[in-house]
Amino acid sequence: MLKMLSILALSFSFSPIWPIGPNPLPGDPFVIINKQTNELALVDENRVQTVISAATGKTADLTPEGLFTVTVKAKEPYYRRKNIPGGSPENPLGTRWIGFDAEETDGRIYGIHGTNEPGSIGKYVSSGCVRMQNEAIESLFELIPIGTKVLVVSTGQSFEELGKEYGAISELNTVWPYKQ
Repeated sequence: MLKMLSILALSFSFSPIWPIGPNPLPGDPFVIINKQTNELALVDENRVQTVISAATGKTADLTPEGLFTVTVKAKEPYYRRKNIPGGSPENPLGTRWIGFDAEETDGRIYGIHGTNEPGSIGKYVSSGCVRMQNEAIESLFELIPIGTKVLVVSTGQSFEELGKEYGAISELNTVWPYKQ
């Protein structure tokens, strides 16, 4: 019986359906949003791939901080609050929506999205979402699958430090480029 339990425990340990915890694994895509700098970084393949300017909440409390999960993605999103169809130049969500589960929501309240106000990028102007230029969100859209972890913070730490702290960047990456 003990042998059977040991085999069962081992099989769950290496099973792809076994929960792996709240952090991404090194190599998994990971999005970091720093409200202090109004920047978004995509960490993938064990390094920061890109850093892009963004806009966040008008006040510090509007854009929730924490570790979240992407649950919804949409091209040409519909803006429910004002009944504006996707693709309309009046749509404040722009051309793409990547929603995450902040504050126990379903990914349809908080998200990363484009904008019809490109001059707002880099500022504190949103009602809680993270805005990006439409071109930027379009380029990231296919690189961020559902299930990707999203970290929202307000910090002086670098994206590399945050990636290491949350497991998206392994320590092995710290010696590149190699120096003698």
